[in-house]
This record gives sequence, C-alpha cells and structure tokens, in this order.
Amino acid sequence: EWDLHLNKFTILMPGRLTPWKGQEKFIEALNILIEDYNVTNFQAIILGSDQGRKVYSKKLHSLAERYSLTKKIKFINHCREMPLAYSLSDVVVSASIEPEAFGRVAVESQAMGKPIIASNIGGSKETILNKKSGFLYKYDDPRELAKNLNTVIQLSQEELKLMGNEGRKNITKKFDVDVMCDSNLREYRKLLKS
Repeated sequence: EWDLHLNKFTILMPGRLTPWKGQEKFIEALNILIEDYNVTNFQAIILGSDQGRKVYSKKLHSLAERYSLTKKIKFINHCREMPLAYSLSDVVVSASIEPEAFGRVAVESQAMGKPIIASNIGGSKETILNKKSGFLYKYDDPRELAKNLNTVIQLSQEELKLMGNEGRKNITKKFDVDVMCDSNLREYRKLLKS
C-alpha cells in the first residue's frame, strides 16, 4: 500500500505534522545525507496527519521538491497499525526542536526493537541509552542528524538488531507496568511517612 522497496534502508519519522516536531530539519538532514555522505539507497516515511495545518504540510512537500527528494520521501497521513509501521523501518527518527515531556516515539521504537535517533532535549534524554539503544543528537541541527543517520545506515543487520535488542531491554526494564506501579507506590509511601 505504501509502495516501499524491500532493498532500501527505511527511515521512519512518526508524529503529527507540526513545526516543533522537526520535520523540516529531518528533510534537510536527508538532503545532507545525500550531498555530504553520498548515501542514496534509502527511503523515508513521514507518518502523521497535518491536523488541518495545510500550510505547513504544503511547506514540507515544497521542501522535499526543492531538495529533489520526492522519490525518497513518502508522506503517509495515517496508520492504524503503528506496530506494523515500526516493524517496516530500519531506524526511527524523533527530530523535535522543542522538548517533549515524555517522547512516546522514542519509547515505542525501542519497545519494537528498533534503533532510534532523537534530539537531545526533553524525555528522549531519559529514555534512550545513547550509542546503545539509539543516538542522541544536538536538536535543531540537521547536519548532526545526517551524521547519525549515516552512522546507522552503515551498521550491519546484526548490529542494527543488537541495538534494537538493547532498546527493547531498556524499555522492558524501565517501563514495565508492574515496575512503574511499584515505583510510584514507593514514592507515595515515602511522602506519607514524611
């Protein structure tokens, strides 16, 4: 349905289309990936609704055209089966230029065993094990994002799988429902004692 190529490295960027999610920086980074690193065997999926932000959506399409990336980037409005979208990807990107309170994309991608590249602000700093389950880069810096994308694209399938496994272990350890409930209850007990 999405007309993906199985032999191309697949980069997924999920999230509603809004300027603070960093889709513009992501598109710029893809251009740098081609221009500076000569990497062309990839496809990118920008997955998310514009929620009525037609001007911004048009701006993103124009930016893709300006960089001659229309054959590289697929804009997908909605996906009911997000686990399937994650499973189709080789790496997931969260390029927010403002802090996310939690950053669900970083946690979801790790839960699905996928390496994550995320900006080094907000919740991602706490949920990603840098250079182990993914990579953190200086937010708002498409050059550093491109550098990290190049690093991940150069990894073997085995190395990608190992990184994904580290992410899965990280999330299972920190965000298991029982572990989180026990942790919250401990904090409440401490508060009640004081």
